[in-house]
Amino acid sequence: MCVCVFCCFLFVFLMIRRPPRSTLFPYTTFFRSALVTGSGRNIGRATVLKLAGEGADVVVNARSNQEEAEAVAEEARALGVKALPILADVASKEQVDSMVAKAMAEFGKIDILINNAAIRPHKPFLEITLEDWESVRGVVLDGAFYCTSAVMPSMVKNEYGRIIFFTGDGAFQGPAERAHVSAAKMGLVGMCRSLATEFAPKNIRVNVVSPGSIDTSRENPQWYPQSRPPDASHIPLGRQGMVDEIAATVMFLVSDDGGFITGQSIHANGGTAFF
Repeated sequence: MCVCVFCCFLFVFLMIRRPPRSTLFPYTTFFRSALVTGSGRNIGRATVLKLAGEGADVVVNARSNQEEAEAVAEEARALGVKALPILADVASKEQVDSMVAKAMAEFGKIDILINNAAIRPHKPFLEITLEDWESVRGVVLDGAFYCTSAVMPSMVKNEYGRIIFFTGDGAFQGPAERAHVSAAKMGLVGMCRSLATEFAPKNIRVNVVSPGSIDTSRENPQWYPQSRPPDASHIPLGRQGMVDEIAATVMFLVSDDGGFITGQSIHANGGTAFF
């Protein structure tokens, strides 16, 4: 009798603690957990909150701004999920391994990995130093490799995984003064396709999201020496995209609604280019 009462109490407690399950994450034995790199602001923050709104526990990652990470984590907790803010530079394998170990200790697994962290400095090709090249590659390409390598064993063991890489339409178009950024970003496309093929039998899907011009805050004006006010005249839809629209694209790809999509690059650019 006591055992039955306890089980009923535990069930009610869990249902109260969690928001209603969305059809995007059907009821399973386990709740979903997600790691979003570079999620202190902009697209990363919007993605964390979208995932949290669908019931996923989240790891909020920032490189150095603890206050931002804590603020986003608090927003996620307000949606009824667990949120773990962790400072880590994804360009450091040691810091990535430590971050994933903490996440695994807290959640037991990582089901969803969103590789969003990036830097996008502009520099003429003949002025790019080896240090510049390695700095961009370290965050964009190496960082995604470190994070994916760290979570993949858990995904393989559980036979469930959803991985997203972020590129950008600029990388596909090849803009001037961003050879190092374009090279690193396009490397993600190649890694995505190979991983999608290799791990599909383990129910692990891997895709790329490539945003066009998105209305975001730019905290590093030195990266944009010729920065101008946003101009949407070249966008057929007549406006910039919103971070929530990119988060919704991510949500579709990691959900069961996008269950037959893997190894693809999805361009959310308002119709500015076709690839």
